[in-house]
Amino acid sequence: MMFIKKLIVIYSLITFIAFIGLPKEVQCITVKQEEELSREVMKIVQKHFEFIEDPLIVNYVNKVGKNIISALPPQPFTYKFYIIKEDVYNAFATPGGNIFINSGLFEAMDTEDELAGILGHEIAHVVCRHISQKIERSKKIGIGTLAGIAAGIFLGVGGAVTAASAVSIGSMAAAQSLTLAYSRENEMQADQLGLKYTTKAGYSATGLLTMLNKIRSRQWFGSKQIPTYLTTHPAVEDRIIYISSWLENEKKETGQTSIKASYDFEIAHTRIISIYGDENRALRKFETDVKNYPSSAMAHYGYGLILSRTGNRKDAISHLKKALKKAAFNPNILKDLGRIYFLDGRFPEAYSTLNSANSLIQNDSETLFFLGRTQIGLGKPDEAVLTFEKLISTNPDYTQALYFLGEIYGKQEKFDKAHYYLGMYYNNKKQYKNARFHLYKALKIIKNQDKRRKIEKMLKEIKKNEAEIRKETY
Repeated sequence: MMFIKKLIVIYSLITFIAFIGLPKEVQCITVKQEEELSREVMKIVQKHFEFIEDPLIVNYVNKVGKNIISALPPQPFTYKFYIIKEDVYNAFATPGGNIFINSGLFEAMDTEDELAGILGHEIAHVVCRHISQKIERSKKIGIGTLAGIAAGIFLGVGGAVTAASAVSIGSMAAAQSLTLAYSRENEMQADQLGLKYTTKAGYSATGLLTMLNKIRSRQWFGSKQIPTYLTTHPAVEDRIIYISSWLENEKKETGQTSIKASYDFEIAHTRIISIYGDENRALRKFETDVKNYPSSAMAHYGYGLILSRTGNRKDAISHLKKALKKAAFNPNILKDLGRIYFLDGRFPEAYSTLNSANSLIQNDSETLFFLGRTQIGLGKPDEAVLTFEKLISTNPDYTQALYFLGEIYGKQEKFDKAHYYLGMYYNNKKQYKNARFHLYKALKIIKNQDKRRKIEKMLKEIKKNEAEIRKETY
């Protein structure tokens, strides 16, 4: 016990020293510069990695993140949370409040507390401005180069190679890269504050400890399989000792270290495994779950999703119906059942099921999208237009809806709207040649002044984006 108390005192002193250090105004780049750096890092991450854009999963992770943010003092940044489709264990935060978690790490979790523990730690890195404090304000290295270095560090050994190739890194930049990595003191400070934020938000601090143990256990697979998280977040062994000690003291003081149950976690976690995880691994998991837990709605839901993914829609529908018997009127299960009916060409059943889902979760983007496509399949273009227009009004970035809306208007010979929406679609897809064609066509015939202004703004942005692409090429 004496050793544990000494350990806590030592780590508290480390954290305190990290806080006082040099004055922040001497060490840090400005908030504006940090936001610029964040945008540049984001471009690199988007260029080299695939994001999961499933609204249910993205909204859920952002909800947990924002719950933790609510425990913070006022912040200079707007925090956003993203899921990268990567099997390796990793999570990282860029300067400026963008926080990323790999799907593989999310898949390894078992509770919402574990997700909160990881997010709380990454949020704390941003709050402390650990990376921005390490960047010299001398301007000897440009923001673009710094972004490449930072992205390489955050993404680990493999990511560093691809990310760093996006920028020209000289000897000065290479030296800077050594100072940008998180130190042991950074990690301890992020743990201490992260535990404070997550517990204040109502989560158990046990979550971070169990995740660190899971991440550490991956080392047994060999050096090439060491999780990226261990290379980007050092001192895991020391952190496990510290958090264990912290939890022991917390339990004595409050008598509580309860784990938070969450249906939202279960359904998001089931989707990320069955839809975005390794196909064979997901099949084995949910086959086993259905056998071992035949009364579990989530077991049948996950099995239905992975069966649909492999093309076995008949059995997928059967298991989703079983899931609905266990969780009657569950809007997410209804939505996926309707989606699979649509994919199987069973439009009447899809229409009925998706309408039921829409009545339970109005304005859900995925429900509206497949309802609109079902209406097209049933020869109801006017209904489909109303559905897609509603979807676009609530979620302007739902790119595929723009395409189908443009297609319908084209068939109805409403060419002003057809070119307008197809122009937006190709612009979002970064197919600028096609986007310019449709937007110029729309500009010639469209009369709505608001839409004309939007078109002119998009054309200016396209010109700017194409100039940046040419600059990168040469």
